[in-house]
Amino acid sequence: MAPLTSIRTSDGKLEIVNQLLLPHTTEYLEIKTIAEAHDAIKSMKIRGAPAIASLAALSLSYHLSGALAASPTPDFLASPEALAAHVEPILSFLFTARPTAVNLGNATRRLQKTLDTLLKSGGDARAIAEAIVAEGHLIADEDVGRNKEMSRRGGDWLLERVGQEKSASGLNVMTVCNTGSLATSGYGTALGLITYLHENGKLNKAFYTQTAPYHQGSRLTALELQTLNIPSVMLCDTMVGSLFQHHNIHAVAVGADRIARNGDTANKIGTYNAAVLAARHSIPFIVVAPVSTVDLDVADGSGIPIEQRPPLEACLVRGALYPGSENTTDEQAVLMITPRGLEGIYNPSFDVTPAELITAIVTEKGVAVRKEGETSFDLSGIV
Repeated sequence: MAPLTSIRTSDGKLEIVNQLLLPHTTEYLEIKTIAEAHDAIKSMKIRGAPAIASLAALSLSYHLSGALAASPTPDFLASPEALAAHVEPILSFLFTARPTAVNLGNATRRLQKTLDTLLKSGGDARAIAEAIVAEGHLIADEDVGRNKEMSRRGGDWLLERVGQEKSASGLNVMTVCNTGSLATSGYGTALGLITYLHENGKLNKAFYTQTAPYHQGSRLTALELQTLNIPSVMLCDTMVGSLFQHHNIHAVAVGADRIARNGDTANKIGTYNAAVLAARHSIPFIVVAPVSTVDLDVADGSGIPIEQRPPLEACLVRGALYPGSENTTDEQAVLMITPRGLEGIYNPSFDVTPAELITAIVTEKGVAVRKEGETSFDLSGIV
């Protein structure tokens, strides 16, 4: 089967797969407005730092493309100043959808820079709008290529690190959350590394956690691995320690939503636990993320904003009715698994893994490792 796709553009439409309904129902939602794009990102109908950046950029591109083709022409295309007054609030609004994922901020700042540069050069409103449209598409299109490159770099580094003798029968790699095609514009980051090893006959088995509160591991990573025919094992989150104790795990590979200048990394909640256990068992812990995830303006993890999700999300589960029918579109239900009116729910979307627990940070530009005796990274060579 072909890899799953989070975003598709065809026949002049921008659509996303509603990830809240996966794996039992594949429903594509058309994104017609900026408000719908913002809601899709905020409600996690689409998630994954690269994917939400792509959607934000494409939503603006489609919005402006529609305006350029409209008759009569909207007032905001009457002058460069009017266009700027229209576009800048849209970029600010999209940026608020999810605060931790630096890719989203990078995408909106990149589009703002395109606008600013063309305003200074004296272009007319239509030319500026057309350039922003092109830049938005470029932001989405370049994601797949860099994902494949970082996956190759990370996979080759890991094979060299483990050595030919130990990797002869294939590597066992654990991952957290979902970092594959659904979290990006294609191929994936940490799950891309696993896919690369599988494609080259170097993977024995992938292990993945369930990942609270939306179960991105057991719903999405499970589906992607199944679709790609990659041998895998789902881990109950509380069994991660047992995995390291009783299985020959060669590495842990995870994605990132923001990497500070020193290498401290914001990952999906539960990643810090895995990093501590990996360090205890001397297992390489690898962060795989695009250059756009590195935030040089943030010195360390203390400066990374941690998104707090609505408490209700931790109280609910969605799934197909069991045993149900054998239809491909199983009837679904949302169930509350906690007492009603429960108070005191702590539901952060991310935790921060200290640089000293990370063995390597992989981007499309290369692999960074900490120098012996140091607790932070020099990321200048891969940014």
